[in-house]
Amino acid sequence: MIIKEEIYIEPFDLLRVLHIYIPDDIQVGERFPVMYMYDGHNLFLDEDATYGKSWGIKDFLDTVGGRVIIVGLECNHQGNMRLCEFSPYSFKDEEFGSVKGLGKITTNWIVDVLKPYIDENYPTLPEREFTGIGGSSMGGLMAVYGVALRSDIFSKGACVSPFYDHVFERLVHDISKAQLNPDTKVYISWGRKEFGDSKSLALGTEKNLLISRILTEKGADVFPHLFIEGEHNEQSWEKEVPIFFSELNFIKL
Repeated sequence: MIIKEEIYIEPFDLLRVLHIYIPDDIQVGERFPVMYMYDGHNLFLDEDATYGKSWGIKDFLDTVGGRVIIVGLECNHQGNMRLCEFSPYSFKDEEFGSVKGLGKITTNWIVDVLKPYIDENYPTLPEREFTGIGGSSMGGLMAVYGVALRSDIFSKGACVSPFYDHVFERLVHDISKAQLNPDTKVYISWGRKEFGDSKSLALGTEKNLLISRILTEKGADVFPHLFIEGEHNEQSWEKEVPIFFSELNFIKL
């Protein structure tokens, strides 16, 4: 089932909708791993998705009997605030203008406020080994950042089509300095059709492989995935759902 509820984000002084998936037939005493994901409105139901197409995670988990909880945080839809809240770094862009990087605040709020709230109110397995972070595009960037810099909380990261424009060097710097728990599992993907030409594809591949190498050298188990038919949209990311849930050992197929 999908539960929608509002939660107050104190540092932003805003209410935000959570889209939460939990199994329908919970047994007495049963508890579940939890994946925290960005852009929660795009994860489960087409009717909620920004472009009318979701990742289809609900249908997938219902079909395979996935015994997990997914906590999807809806983004801020006002102006470029999604970019601000989902970027750890400030930058300027010709299309989007000035972006104030509030992503570190968002990450800390998830760790310090949202996770304790979910653990208190839902049947979770709260330990690090059962806790993941995931997202796509800006959410993919936040997943890379979160699993690398807060691996004390997140043992798994689903980093789908991460956005690196304007922020890559700072991200590499912070990840290189991070103290990573060596039993961390990370899935990083990028789609061939996200890039306009072979040069752009080569540069994008190089960036994702550099992140993968840094994390691997720190002891993480990294699954880099060039998705040959991958595009930058929900239809494409839906095809990756079975892959990253399986690779991260969230479910067994």
